[in-house]
Amino acid sequence: MINVLFFAAIREEAGVEQVTVDKQDITVKELKEYMQKTYKLSSLNQTMTAVNEEFVTDEETIGAGDTVAFIPPVSGG
Repeated sequence: MINVLFFAAIREEAGVEQVTVDKQDITVKELKEYMQKTYKLSSLNQTMTAVNEEFVTDEETIGAGDTVAFIPPVSGG
């Protein structure tokens, strides 16, 4: 199982703060595609992704027990 955390606008769009996904040994890209289809998210292409609190690329493999966070770009002033 993979624990997935949503932040900011993605959390609002998904309607949940976190979910558990019954998958393992998939890439970040594959998880993004699955999450977009499952939660009807507009896009996760511009999001930063962290696995176990470390930023990773879309090619990173996610294993059972990992925590993945999707963090959209933010601006402020």
